[in-house]
Amino acid sequence: MTTASKTMPPPAGKPVPRVNPGRDRQWAEARSLFPIYMAIAKQVGIKPLFGPDKTALPETVSPEIFDQVTVWLNTVDTQVQVHQLRHLLQMTSLNANEGGLRAMILRHLRKAIKSDTDRHKIDFLLVQYFALCAPPKIYHAKIELDDVAQVMKPVLGEVDSAPLEWCAPLETIIETLGTLRSLGEMLKTNFIEQGRRVKDSAGNMFYDPSALLAFIRFNFMLRRTLIELMHADLTAIRCGLTQLEAAHERTVDCTKFGLTASEPMAKIRQIADEWKQPFQKDYTERTVNQGFEKLLALRSDVERALARVSDKPIPAAAAPASKTAPPAANPATAKKGPQPAAPAAKPGSAKPAAQKSEVPAARKEKPAAAPVPELDFETCMEKIWEQLIAAPPTRGRSMTTISLGTARVLLPSWEVTAFVSEDGPSAEDLRRAVVARALVTAALEAAKETGNASSLERAISIARVEASRLQERVDIAKQAKDTEVAVNLSMSTKRLISALDEAEKL
Repeated sequence: MTTASKTMPPPAGKPVPRVNPGRDRQWAEARSLFPIYMAIAKQVGIKPLFGPDKTALPETVSPEIFDQVTVWLNTVDTQVQVHQLRHLLQMTSLNANEGGLRAMILRHLRKAIKSDTDRHKIDFLLVQYFALCAPPKIYHAKIELDDVAQVMKPVLGEVDSAPLEWCAPLETIIETLGTLRSLGEMLKTNFIEQGRRVKDSAGNMFYDPSALLAFIRFNFMLRRTLIELMHADLTAIRCGLTQLEAAHERTVDCTKFGLTASEPMAKIRQIADEWKQPFQKDYTERTVNQGFEKLLALRSDVERALARVSDKPIPAAAAPASKTAPPAANPATAKKGPQPAAPAAKPGSAKPAAQKSEVPAARKEKPAAAPVPELDFETCMEKIWEQLIAAPPTRGRSMTTISLGTARVLLPSWEVTAFVSEDGPSAEDLRRAVVARALVTAALEAAKETGNASSLERAISIARVEASRLQERVDIAKQAKDTEVAVNLSMSTKRLISALDEAEKL
């Protein structure tokens, strides 16, 4: 009976549906990608398949519709170039859609014959996926191939993360990236072109999963370094404009940037605030360098204006104007805003407020370490704020030093800006990162001098809480696609963690 039932013909008039696992999988992928491809087609001007109102495909499909959709998706793939895709990601849901990114990557990887355009898209989409799915600590940590393999497992599966010998030039570049301190130094290299040559020479080995891990890591590290350096210059420009405004300057000579010799301050600030990463067009060494050269030219114009102002007897008159910014951001310190100017600028001043700044003035004396263990979070923040108000950083300075007892703490430009000219949640986060780092550094110096580590233990406890909170804030900024905030917070968090590591060795 059982054998007969297997050979029994189907009832007349009811054809048996054919199961095609391959086509079912392709249709499921097409349904996932169709809304994204419709948005891309609209932006590029490709005619929609079924009309602009149809943005979803049915669960089941006839062979004719399947073929039409397949041809149309291939048409979009052919006509959209990688630089257009990079730009269009900001206008579609793909940039924040793990499933959509994964489906598009797998679609291109499965192609039997891949063009150079396909390779460039795969190269770009893979690093986008990594940036989207990587944990927040990646933004300020050293990234190993094992880290990349873990994040990319949903796309590439289990991959051997052992380094490939022919990818060694990428590793050399990554090591050098960590030594760069300015965009100017970056522009003297040809790292983008070097990486491109390694990829071009790989041929079909490019698609080896282990090679893809190396390229993803290289792309992300290069992009992260470019963004960090770019935002350091933007922060320096904004800080310079704030000093010019405090000196009552109204215009800037921006001829080097390519504008007039008398540009309104508000216009230059708007340019800096709205500056876009120069990756919207074809992503080559030439186009990236041109964009960054423009940024450096703008910084040069602002610094020349600062140099001209510094030759006038203006800074002393400008100082009171700059004092008003921090109290607005932190009302708790408003009543103390005018007090620290003389002591911080001139440690020997005899004004009444001088007693609050005696510790920095007597850094080299043994008793100076005594007040350090008594520093609490708010007092430390006030002392930092006082010094930055009284002595704003000079033009072109990338690092500013503040003193707490015998300890000296270096502040990069974006942290200084958070104290002297910015408000809002991200500025508050940066200030807290600085204070936590300063508390640890000051307590560490005091512990070395006195042998008493009780204050250091308290400072470490505070700093650990702040580091954990800051990592959460980085994650929030990353999810909000606020690259500048994410990068700046990540770098300050890294500095705090480094101070913690040093303190815990004692």
